[in-house]
Amino acid sequence: MANLTQLEEDLISSLKAKNEVATSTLRLLISEIKNAQITKRGQLEEKEVGEVIGKSAKKHKESIEAYKKAERADLVEKEEAELKIVEKYLPEQMGEDEIGKVVDEVISTSGASGVADMGKVMGQVMGKLMGQADGNAVSQIVKKKLVRGKSQ
Repeated sequence: MANLTQLEEDLISSLKAKNEVATSTLRLLISEIKNAQITKRGQLEEKEVGEVIGKSAKKHKESIEAYKKAERADLVEKEEAELKIVEKYLPEQMGEDEIGKVVDEVISTSGASGVADMGKVMGQVMGKLMGQADGNAVSQIVKKKLVRGKSQ
């Protein structure tokens, strides 16, 4: 996981290398982190920095989808290049098996019995896995396990 100092050092390196894409992406990422610090009125913990970086990655993914629908290959390419840079600073993402174990644990402790309890389960799981797992992947696993649990 990245911290602000590492991002600033990498920004200096990208400036020296005249890498415009990396420079603009890192500047944006640093400004988002600093804005979050201003909002919080204090320094961010490493987990919070990871959340800011995760939100940035999510924005890039959403932009890529929008540009693909609009058939703007030039902008898709630009966003994908920026996303690669942002993803370097994301924390290691959990695999499906690890997510499944956490979901099973939450389902058993919360007493969830079907898809109607999905919101309750998702809230607890995402609280535990924030920044470590993609929300869409977690949602699919929770839904699959709740549907399977209901049919048994």
